[in-house]
Order: sequence, then structure tokens, then C-alpha cells
Amino acid sequence: MTSTRHRLGELIAQYSERCGNRNVRHSDISGVNRDKEFFPSKLVGENISNYKVVPFGYFACNLMHVGRDVVLPIAYNNSEHDVFVSPAYTVFSIKEDAPLEPRYLEMWFKSNERDRYFWMHTDSSIRDGMTFYDMCDIEIDLPPIEIQKKYVNIYNAMFSNQVCYERGLEDLKLTCESYIENLRNSSPLVKLEEFCELSDERNEDGICKNVKGLTVYKQFIDTKADMDGVSLTNYKIVNPGDIAYVPTTNRNGDRIACGIAEEQYIVSSTYEVLKINKEVCDPHYLFLWFTRAEMDRYARYNSWGSAREVIAFEDLCSYTIPLPSMKVQQSIANIYKCYLERKKINEQLKEDIKTICPILIKGSLKEANK
Repeated sequence: MTSTRHRLGELIAQYSERCGNRNVRHSDISGVNRDKEFFPSKLVGENISNYKVVPFGYFACNLMHVGRDVVLPIAYNNSEHDVFVSPAYTVFSIKEDAPLEPRYLEMWFKSNERDRYFWMHTDSSIRDGMTFYDMCDIEIDLPPIEIQKKYVNIYNAMFSNQVCYERGLEDLKLTCESYIENLRNSSPLVKLEEFCELSDERNEDGICKNVKGLTVYKQFIDTKADMDGVSLTNYKIVNPGDIAYVPTTNRNGDRIACGIAEEQYIVSSTYEVLKINKEVCDPHYLFLWFTRAEMDRYARYNSWGSAREVIAFEDLCSYTIPLPSMKVQQSIANIYKCYLERKKINEQLKEDIKTICPILIKGSLKEANK
């Protein structure tokens, strides 16, 4: 047994069924992210009749942004129902007589090396996109179908474990959400100003070097700014249990960028830092409210300005939350912290699967060419 080389165009066929007037659940209207998976799309207009259908066993990809992101956003529909994507996406399937397992092709696409290779084949348009015909010219080495199935089974086992873990993760999140919703009817509502204050502690001695930024996904990240030669003495200190947020809201997809510190960080002086009275409110309990879409809407609605709209501290602190006993707060906070830890593990599982895909592809080819 030996591997054979094929052009992708010999193995795949473009598909262009439109949604039409069928009833579609909003959760089935999807985009494709950098992790090569479908995710619910938020940019959906009233008329989706022109959206493309992605049946079970089919692929969808966004060929327009390959050059911009140095990633081919592509996903395989392994669900039991149709997915619907933007008309700008390309949908294709494996040809009936092609010697190729669909999930083997999915593994083949999940490689940083493959993304760089696609990036090299982008055109010279403004977006550095790629045409379907260019993709069809790319070659792929295939082992015999029996070997493909063998390695696909390994991939499927890992993928199934990750999906099961993720479902449990969503159940945990739902439990947390249900708790805090019920609190609105059973606990007094208190304004944030009663247990929060602004902190303006500066890194005057320059000792702390742990510079962080914030994202709309409610987390601290390593700063992307060029810090070469930049003085850190004017940066604000965020101590463990403090919540930092970006006052600007109109450039963040209508979401407030924020995070809770687990260790000491420093952030830009343009950020605001909240210090919480821990005798009245558990910081992680409060931060749970910051992660909700309700808070995003409140911050956006109460922002002011013109080109740069910001949420003032006074307006943010007029937001009210139910404040039960400290024991209840800590119990809910512990559930939420458990959810965050499990979420990190889930992301690591996804990364492990992505890492092992090129190894499985290499192993299958090595076995075929013995």
C-alpha cells in the first residue's frame, strides 16, 4: 500500500443550495472561526433567504480572509441538522467516488502549516482572499481509505470526549445563570457604588512588569502594545480581586471589555480599576454580573460622547445587582470559578486535538508508505 497524490479539485465539489423561505432557528445561522468550528452568527439581517445551506457531512469556509488572518476559516458540519452561512462563504462536499474520508480532510485542514500554505496561495486583492479554484489546485497526499478510517477513528474518539466535556460545561453555566436570575426576585437590589470605588494606584516604583490588556471576552491578556522603551511608572496597578474595565464601548462590538485579577497586574492609565469591599460583596460574584449581556447593554446605553463613547464610573456604579448573604455569594462564585476552570480545560482539549491532527496525518502516510 502506498499513498497517492491528488488535486483537491479531483476530490471535492462546490455546493450552493440557498435557504429560501424555510423556517430557521437563529442558532443554526453560523459563521466559522479561527478554530475551524461553526459558531452562532450575530450579524444576521432580516432576510436570510440567500444564505447558503451546509448539510451534514459538508464543509463551509470563508476564503476572503485567508490573507488577513493567515488562517483558512473552515468547518465540517458533523451535526444532525443543516447549518446556514453567509452567501459570501464557500460550501463544498466530498465527491461520491472520491477515495477520501470527510473527517480525514477535516484533520488535514487543522494544521498551522496548512494555513500558512493556503496563505501563500492568496491573491493580490484588498483582502488577500483566495478563490475556490485556487484551493482546488492545491495537492493532497492520501493513504488508502482503510488507513484513513483507522486514523479518523482515533480523531473521532478524541473529538467525542471533548464534545461530551463541553456539554457538561454548558450545563454548569446554565446552573450558574439560573441561580443569579432567581436572586433578582429573592434578594434586595443594591447599586455598585455602595461597595465599589475607583482605584488609582500607580506603578510609581516600576517594580511590576506584568502588563496586561483586556478583551470583550472578559479576560486579561498579554498586552499587544510595543513596550520597548515605554515607562511603566504611570500604569495602574490591579491587585487580586480588583476588576478592571475599558471605559470606551463604541469600538468593542457593543460589549464592555473587562477582567478580574487573579494576581497583580498593571494596565494602561486609560483603563479604570474597581476595588470591591470584600466584606459586602464577593469580587467573583460581582464579576459574574459583568460577564452578562445585560451588563453590556447597560454600559452601551449609558455611554456618552461622539467619536469616542465612554461609560462614566458614576453611571456604571448606578447599575444594581441582588446582594444575598456572603455565603450564598461565595457558593455561586465557586460554581462560576469551577465553570471558568473547566472552560480552560475544554480550550486545552481543543488545542490538543488541533495539535495532534498533523501527527495523525503524518502517521497515516508513514503507515501507507512502509
